[in-house]
Amino acid sequence: MGRCFSAASRWTALQASSNSPAQSPVNCSIIRNGRLRGVKSVVSGYAGGTVPDPSYEAVCTGRTGHAEVVQLEFDPSVITYRELLEVFFGIHDPTTLNRQGNDIGTQYRSAIFPHDAEQERTARAVIAELEAEHTFDAPIVTTIEPLGTFYPGERYHQDYYDRNQSQPYCAAVISPKLAKLRKKFAEKLVGTRD
Repeated sequence: MGRCFSAASRWTALQASSNSPAQSPVNCSIIRNGRLRGVKSVVSGYAGGTVPDPSYEAVCTGRTGHAEVVQLEFDPSVITYRELLEVFFGIHDPTTLNRQGNDIGTQYRSAIFPHDAEQERTARAVIAELEAEHTFDAPIVTTIEPLGTFYPGERYHQDYYDRNQSQPYCAAVISPKLAKLRKKFAEKLVGTRD
């Protein structure tokens, strides 16, 4: 029924399994507001670190080892894990190490946190295909890491864009990514099918 995906890159933490999630930050707003068909829930949070139950402030120091991620629960009969990976790679730059735009640090790394061996194989295959096709001008630096524990972010991180659309960061970073998602993946969005 439900599968999870977790990925980082400010949309990171991809996971899929029966009633499982996928993860990534800025992309939490992008996925929620882009309204991908088959995505049941989107939760911003943290994964890949060593400190239990980290706070946003602690993660921002870069010393906890966590990435800012989003965890998605999705219906694989509507959208596949591979399709989520295609969106993931289509709306962020997977070629910059520990950086997304002006955000710099290991907490902003491009990472995928598979929930099982099948997800890991699929993620590795998608990266290999993108590299073979020379999709990007530079090598992909996206890491594939053990999920460990996913920690949901603070309440104010959930639905952030909905509540802060006029904030300069949202206007400069999230709104353009939403426009890119809507243009590039229109057929995967709610309300775009006949």
